[in-house]
Amino acid sequence: MEADALAQLSNNLIYSAIAVYTLAMVGFAGQLAFGSQGRVARSAALVGAGPEPAPPPAEAVDEGPAVGSRGDRLGRVAVSLTVLGFGLHLASTIARGLAAGRAPFGNMYEFSAAGALAAVAVFLVLMTRRDVRYLGVFVLVPVVLSLGLAITVLYTDAEQLVPALQSYWLTIHVTAAIVSFGAFTVGAGLTVFYLLRRRAERPGRLPSAETLDRVAYRVHAFAFPLWTFAVMAGAIWAEDAWGRYWGWDPKETWALVTWVVYAAYLHARATAGWRGRGAAWIALAGYACFLFNYFGVNIWITGLHSYAGV
Repeated sequence: MEADALAQLSNNLIYSAIAVYTLAMVGFAGQLAFGSQGRVARSAALVGAGPEPAPPPAEAVDEGPAVGSRGDRLGRVAVSLTVLGFGLHLASTIARGLAAGRAPFGNMYEFSAAGALAAVAVFLVLMTRRDVRYLGVFVLVPVVLSLGLAITVLYTDAEQLVPALQSYWLTIHVTAAIVSFGAFTVGAGLTVFYLLRRRAERPGRLPSAETLDRVAYRVHAFAFPLWTFAVMAGAIWAEDAWGRYWGWDPKETWALVTWVVYAAYLHARATAGWRGRGAAWIALAGYACFLFNYFGVNIWITGLHSYAGV
């Protein structure tokens, strides 16, 4: 198949993935709304039914909606749609790489698509370990927004890279950054859900705030070493390409700022006075730094990394 046809196939697949992810997002939202302990279901049950029923036992708090309930069915359909969307998304990424004849993350469009793919992959891996369907909305909203922005604003035709980027370090450095992006996105979603749950902590089948905080910490603890490796690999690549390991280029500087903030988060989680809400806000600050390093520095600030374009 010719490169142009592969590139068009990649575009069609990414549009299909966006549509399927959107349907899955609606399904996950429906699960939260109509789950056996969801707000809509609870309100409907209370109409003419007297006082609110007793809460379930503590061990049921981390369970999903009751099996066979409307929320459970919506959640199961949403998971199936997410897997389908992931397959379409992965096929789009592979087709893009074949069309370009290189690793498919040489510009902002490709990095955005690959980062969104990594976020969905991390979410699905978590699904194999525990029922985290409640997290679906908080993962798929940024995924759909990222893909929509990529295909409409950041899109660049598949083509060869400038000589400075034609290095095996592109695969090593950028792959680590992409996986970090996906894990940090899932961690941010968990953190936002934790803050919301903390403000409305009620017995039910949604996980407790403490559980959300613990899972968010584990996801961040997984992502942080990867981001550390990405920064170090970037420094080694810089020495190979530019003759120095570190030059305080804006991209390098904000990568370090992001690393410091996430290091502060992990330290805060180990400090009694900063656990919980205080540490959560530091985690979100780290994600904001990550996004600024990606969007703000790439688009508005000129530096040695500017040749990659959008």
